[in-house]
Amino acid sequence: MKKFRTSFSGYNKKDVNDFVALVIKEYDEILQKLKYSTKEAEYLKNDLLKYKNLEKSLNDTLLVAQEATANAQRAAINEGKLIIEEAKRNASKILNNSLVKAGNIESEAEDLKRKVASYKRRFIALVESHVDDVNNFDDKL
Repeated sequence: MKKFRTSFSGYNKKDVNDFVALVIKEYDEILQKLKYSTKEAEYLKNDLLKYKNLEKSLNDTLLVAQEATANAQRAAINEGKLIIEEAKRNASKILNNSLVKAGNIESEAEDLKRKVASYKRRFIALVESHVDDVNNFDDKL
């Protein structure tokens, strides 16, 4: 606490005026620091708000990306299932067609065996007929 000197008419005016000037100067300095601090706090609040908005945007973007990835995975799995089902259907058709062709070939082979056996019997009969003719040839002479 400041003590003032006394004079004939009370406290010394110069001391009081010097002290008041000092208080005013310090008050102005503190007021300027407070204004600067308030502006800086406001600036930092605005930056913080910007970063919070940016964080929210990034989180939203991340959620959208995760959802899109999940959708793409589901679509790929579904498409894979469809491809497998179609491949199974095609394989079944190919197998059925192959079985039908194999049956046809087997029938043709059996038919050819019968024809060969028939041809063989006719050929043997023809050869035997000629052998008989050759054997009988001497008898006619």
